[in-house]
Amino acid sequence: MRFARLPVAAALLAAVCLPAAAQTLYPINRAEILAGSRFDLKVEFPGTVDAASVKLTLNGQDYHKLLGKSASLIPDETGKGASSLILRDVTLTRPGQYSVEASDGTNTRKVVWNVYATPAKPAAKNVILFIGDGFSVAHRTAARILSQGIEDGKLKGKLAMDELPAMALLSTQGTDSIITDSANAAHAYTTGHKSCVNALGVYCSRAANSLDHPKVETLGELAKRNGLAVGAVTNSEIEDATPAAMVAHTRRRSDFNDIVKMFYDTKIDVIMGGGSPNFLPKSTPGSKRTDEVDYIEQFKGAGYAFATTKAEMATAADDKKTTRLLGLYNTGNIDGALDLKFLKKGSVSKFPDQPDVVEEMKAAIKILSRNKKGFVLMVESARIDKYSHSMDAERAIYDTIMLDKAVAEAKRWSKANGNNTLILVTADHSHGVSVVGTVNDDAAGNDMRNKIGTYEDAGFPNYPAPNAEGYPEKVDVSKRIRLVFANTPDYYETFRPYLDGENVPAIKNAEGVMVANEKYKDVPGAVFRTGNLPNVGPRGANQGVHTGDDVVLTAGGPGSAAVHGQMENTDLFRVIAEALALGKPAATGKK
Repeated sequence: MRFARLPVAAALLAAVCLPAAAQTLYPINRAEILAGSRFDLKVEFPGTVDAASVKLTLNGQDYHKLLGKSASLIPDETGKGASSLILRDVTLTRPGQYSVEASDGTNTRKVVWNVYATPAKPAAKNVILFIGDGFSVAHRTAARILSQGIEDGKLKGKLAMDELPAMALLSTQGTDSIITDSANAAHAYTTGHKSCVNALGVYCSRAANSLDHPKVETLGELAKRNGLAVGAVTNSEIEDATPAAMVAHTRRRSDFNDIVKMFYDTKIDVIMGGGSPNFLPKSTPGSKRTDEVDYIEQFKGAGYAFATTKAEMATAADDKKTTRLLGLYNTGNIDGALDLKFLKKGSVSKFPDQPDVVEEMKAAIKILSRNKKGFVLMVESARIDKYSHSMDAERAIYDTIMLDKAVAEAKRWSKANGNNTLILVTADHSHGVSVVGTVNDDAAGNDMRNKIGTYEDAGFPNYPAPNAEGYPEKVDVSKRIRLVFANTPDYYETFRPYLDGENVPAIKNAEGVMVANEKYKDVPGAVFRTGNLPNVGPRGANQGVHTGDDVVLTAGGPGSAAVHGQMENTDLFRVIAEALALGKPAATGKK
């Protein structure tokens, strides 16, 4: 059936330009789509097309018969002679395989979608998804050594995440690269769709505006539609990629002002992190908004308690009347565990009462569990990634310990409240890090390189026993774990913890070249290292970058049996959807 319901503007296209290239369809080929979820269907033609020549079918039937709504043709979306067809808010409720064909009268392109349902009844009441941003196997190994200790060659204990019964490897690549970023990776977890670097809740099309790309419904939106409470807590800015993936639809993860609005429009129940300047009206000193909307007041008006300190957060969470909370504890990222608890560096002097991830999570669970239907909570230990970018090993390890302490608290809460919570622990992507031995200050000589112990010379580090929270209270011990970074800019290797503040490995010189930061040049024993990343142009690196390695997923609780073997990162969304029965089968006779 030809298009009979396209806008009048399409009829103005008298000329037809049909290059040999085929059109592009979104969702893409082999997309896995949850029955009942919402998404945008888009066809991009390589040239301008005549509306009368365009045909779109699903399983051989005219699209309108199955979808019950009309598409819009954009005569020249690019301004360079290329038309597009867009159909917003599509829903398919009948599971099965869908063959989707688009024709411009000469060229035809076909993709296949798999629409899947979930059980009619949920296996889990709640889901807690832990994301250690950039959390790699070496981080986990180092955190285990420091927080548990070793005796007679055996660890004295395991991490809480180690004792979750299900485990899998997740691949992390997207549609455009074998290397992903936090936006695209978190998007895979919260939508079940693959996309490209910097994208959140959208497929990456040729739309000029970052907010106009074809959308896919997020976990936050789905859970809210199903009557569940939803939360996102992090120690990054709350608008940053991973927490934003719960609600956002943008091609550009840096659209912080728009993402704040998306949090408000979606109204998930608990929102905690840093990043307050993007909530403040433009006229407020320190604001990063480009408009005069005061989103803190907007959230308050929508019934949210508001907290700027750990004490205020605890008071709000303890109040049984609190069912919504906005917590903004820093103008930037919340400081990591090593600075918050021991070194008091970073911005701790300016924000002395910031909560850590464990405290945020415990407050969030108190509030979200007041919803009798259940909840979905994303908990991010974000600075594992940020400290790995800056090649700051000790800070990254301590934030990994913090992630595990949050997992331990979640497990305790679940056990005390019916064991009906699915707990998932993973990373969004990996970093090139490895534990290669120890550094022994007491070894002979002044050459720090030759104080590195490998194999039997490595022995064991001499950190003090962990305190009650699981952290050694001293990192500048005489025999330290050697965590090295594989993908680096030029930098000066000091072989020591950065006690004065987070490492800054490289900076841009007057010629625009990324060079080693000479701040560390005169540290006793420091060695210049030539990097292996680009150092000029827009891709010039001043820090480490992500890798394409698989990441580990561990899980426990109802629904965790689906976690096994090697999986795609998008499969994690399906594990959650099936555990919560978010895609129930359609009734007989319905599409």
